[in-house]
Amino acid sequence: MLKNTIPALFILLMAIGSSCQKKAIDAVTFPEYDSLLTKINLPEGFKISIYAPNVVDARSLARTEDGKTVFVGNRRRRNVYALTDTDGDMVADKVDTIATGLNMPNGVVFRDGDLYVAEVNRIHRFANIMDNLESPVSEVIYDQYPTDGHHGWKFIAFGPDGKLYVPVGAPCNVCDKESDNEVYASITRMNPDGSDMEVYVKGVRNTVGFAWHPESGDMWFNDNGRDRLGDNVPACELNHVNAQGDHFGFPFWHQGDVADPDFGDQRSRDEFVEPAYKYEAHSAPLGLRFYQGDMFPAKYKNNLIVAQHGSWDRSAEAGHIGYQLRFVQIEGDKVVKSEVFADGWLDKPTNKGWGKPVDVMEMPDGSILVSDDINHCIYRISYSK
Repeated sequence: MLKNTIPALFILLMAIGSSCQKKAIDAVTFPEYDSLLTKINLPEGFKISIYAPNVVDARSLARTEDGKTVFVGNRRRRNVYALTDTDGDMVADKVDTIATGLNMPNGVVFRDGDLYVAEVNRIHRFANIMDNLESPVSEVIYDQYPTDGHHGWKFIAFGPDGKLYVPVGAPCNVCDKESDNEVYASITRMNPDGSDMEVYVKGVRNTVGFAWHPESGDMWFNDNGRDRLGDNVPACELNHVNAQGDHFGFPFWHQGDVADPDFGDQRSRDEFVEPAYKYEAHSAPLGLRFYQGDMFPAKYKNNLIVAQHGSWDRSAEAGHIGYQLRFVQIEGDKVVKSEVFADGWLDKPTNKGWGKPVDVMEMPDGSILVSDDINHCIYRISYSK
């Protein structure tokens, strides 16, 4: 039986507009979720359920070390939530609104007891958040990022070097803004207190997901390709960072081998790092995580599960693409296998998507959570033989 909030709970919290509101999630049946979940296709032995329903515009995910509390960022709804599973049944039954009225607070990450939240141009730190869920107070540790809304929402994460990594998307479909401000179309990093911000890699149009290989420590990141070049070009990219200062081609070259019609003649292709893997064009790969648990079969260990949010600008004849989770196997710095892990969020006969995966996060028991900002919920995917 699924637990659920009343359908308007999160909208009500936003309307109240206070810095923090709290309400228990009522245990009620919500049968329509059962019919939706039957549409999802998974490999044999896997099961999908609802971890939290009615999380409006659920985007990036973070969690406490014990996994009892999950933090959820927003892109459109301006809020940050803390969802708590108080009884250990892997269904959230309490919600706290950590913040409201923020500017696209998509990025969330939890580290050493503190919650970090990324707005378009600012990074907040909520110190000792678990001791202050009912009265959270933040400090702005950095506020010098550009204010552009186009590709301004951010995914954030701490790297193995202890630094906070923050992307800055290109403020356009395609343009060369690096001469105006070197942080455009880049991934930056800073110390946990916001000091010593620097550009880490360049030529990144819009990444909303990156992770570090658990053995090598190398960064891998998704990048969404430009629009308006056709249904099947350019590919979205999975990239592997070799060293600080790497340039991945935007806006001059796309998918490693497609010259931009406006900027391609300005730089040589061999100046840039080519993608490690090419996703389907316009499939919008967002969150990705290296699976490190023991619940799933052995092939998933230390390999990627990727959320492909789905297309919006393909022609009706070509049909939409994405709306799925993908498994990507990596050996060293090479992708050796890629296959669909979960799909069904796109109704192919009608060419309409009823849900769009955004972020992936592993739980302590080895299951994974997946956020969906269109169906406004968080799924849990588990495995048993």
